[in-house]
Amino acid sequence: MTTPVPAAVPAPAPPRRTAFHPLTVSEVRRLTDDAVEVTFAVPEELEGSYDYLPGQYVALRTTLDGTEIRRSYSICAEPRPGEIRVAVKRDLGGRFSTWANDFLKAGDVLDVMSPSGGFISKHPMNELNHPGDLDLSGEDVFVAVAAGSGITPVISIARTVLAASETVRFDLVYANKAAMDVMFLEELADLKDRYPSRFALHHVLSREQRISPLLSGRIDAEKLATLIDSVLPTRNVDEWFLCGPFELVQMCRDTLASRGVAAEKIRFELFTTGQPNRPEGQAGRPVAADPDADNYSITFRLDGLQGKVASPTHACETLLNAALRVRPDVPFACAGGVCGTCRARVVTGTVEMEENYALEPDEVEKGYILTCQSRPTSPAVTVDYDA
Repeated sequence: MTTPVPAAVPAPAPPRRTAFHPLTVSEVRRLTDDAVEVTFAVPEELEGSYDYLPGQYVALRTTLDGTEIRRSYSICAEPRPGEIRVAVKRDLGGRFSTWANDFLKAGDVLDVMSPSGGFISKHPMNELNHPGDLDLSGEDVFVAVAAGSGITPVISIARTVLAASETVRFDLVYANKAAMDVMFLEELADLKDRYPSRFALHHVLSREQRISPLLSGRIDAEKLATLIDSVLPTRNVDEWFLCGPFELVQMCRDTLASRGVAAEKIRFELFTTGQPNRPEGQAGRPVAADPDADNYSITFRLDGLQGKVASPTHACETLLNAALRVRPDVPFACAGGVCGTCRARVVTGTVEMEENYALEPDEVEKGYILTCQSRPTSPAVTVDYDA
């Protein structure tokens, strides 16, 4: 499968080292039978570590049954100091999401990584945590296509841009199985009531019959083309936001490209890659190096300190997996090439990156890699997490 590479260059995220801090859950609110919104209280002394741009995510870390688990979740509220809100939808067989939906409660403490991610508008925010300062000019038009929990970063972006300018228009196509699965149903209705002439909402339900056949059934290429032709202001769109499973996002990108939409106008984020590979194989896999055998020499810089580890040539070990054996605090979250938390720059040597769903083309050209997806191809490799 060809790895899709994001084309648009986002506004620069805050230059900081991602780090975990223990935060207390202040509220757990039920969204649907299988989804909750979790609010974390951010103490005043840590507010600078949790500034964020609409569309970014945080990684959550906890230990369940003696095993450390990390999961990434998009922030679902417009920027505001003092809190972080994420939505957790139950995944079939998902240990963390099942636990969060069934047992997580106010007063619990989880490790929360500082916000990160490039699924953000190209329009910069002049001051973080002040969405009214979003730099918008003219009659900007935004369109989003989201599926399921893909709504979480999109609703944050929609709330922010609609509030920032009285001339902004936002169109949202939101796909779900049934009405009972729609996350933030009331919040989306409130946006429609607040901005009736500027916010258009199109619910598409795959397992429920709606009045319009166009809004019933799965979104396939034909239905998407009809939606674009009939209800979406394609020619005037300033930015497109696509968020959901790989198949839907890729279909939307291909359809927009075939209609002449410039790649730099399209932002996308994947919640799953559609790949059968298990992320656990990229981080935390036990590997033992034999000093008398053939090994790659991996050197890395993190927080100003240098680490070094030998990786057996036969082990096919990722740089992240190797680094974690000597520095457990090496940053990572999804370990699937999607979130970008494990980003580093190659200083010397060469590597092969298997998947890339997070880095921009210009970042790759500058030598940045996802260490969870990269393996050495030269005897010695040096990477810099601080770059």
